[in-house]
Amino acid sequence: MTPKPNRISQYLALTKPRVTKLAVFCAVIGMFLATPGLPDWRIVISAAIGIWLLAGSAFAVNCLVEREIDARMARTARRASAQGEISVQQILIFSGVIGGAGMAVLYFLVNPLTMWLTFATFIGYAVIYTILLKPATPQNIVIGGLSGAMPPALGWAAVANDVPMQAWLLVLIIFVWTPPHFWALALYRRDDYAKSGLPMLPVTHGMKFTGLHIWLYTIILVATTTLPFTVNMSGLIYLGSALVLGGIFLYYAWQIYRHYSDALAKKTFTFSIVYLALLFAALLIDHYLNNSF
Repeated sequence: MTPKPNRISQYLALTKPRVTKLAVFCAVIGMFLATPGLPDWRIVISAAIGIWLLAGSAFAVNCLVEREIDARMARTARRASAQGEISVQQILIFSGVIGGAGMAVLYFLVNPLTMWLTFATFIGYAVIYTILLKPATPQNIVIGGLSGAMPPALGWAAVANDVPMQAWLLVLIIFVWTPPHFWALALYRRDDYAKSGLPMLPVTHGMKFTGLHIWLYTIILVATTTLPFTVNMSGLIYLGSALVLGGIFLYYAWQIYRHYSDALAKKTFTFSIVYLALLFAALLIDHYLNNSF
């Protein structure tokens, strides 16, 4: 029998730590790209904490809103919110406390622009995506993907107190990356989503249609990832990395479309996370090598 997690672990799970880590990683990349040299470490730490807290707050609201849906899905049924072990009031208080703390950290230790942008991202995810879009349309992840794509802009704003075109290019990359990333998960979790009642693309339009859209969005993604090089934001190191990583992603996407299996969808989903991390790491390495000469 699996031991029941303690209460601290249950609250931590509400913040979806793995997803939050990826969001904070992308925000930190934005912080380092915002300056030719190294950013002020105090800003980096404060901004990372503030963004982490507000992201965790948004995810807690997501768990609250979707607690009944989560209870019907094997992947999420063990969440304390789905099992009723943490009450609605407790989740609201928890979300409010960590969200308020995050806003205070960003306002007083970073800058107001970053706080307001992060708060807008919170509204976009917790309200517009979770409450309005997700139950209404199978294109929810496309339309609502902007909130999940915002971390690089938040990090850039933290260091530069501005959000220039280069920061929005990073947002665009994550925005285009999100559909093939998420639909790969939705494919092999399609039975779960069918039980949930949510209009996810594999459930509403079928496997082949979803596979085609993964393939098409991956083509768009590879083209989009060349834009930093096109606008002289990066050099050949990044471009080569983007093309190699994109080629691997295209291979996975094509295999999903032509020769689908659940195992392949799982591999594609896992690779999509590694892909984004390596892509941004290559951009960061290229940034500092170019500025060192």
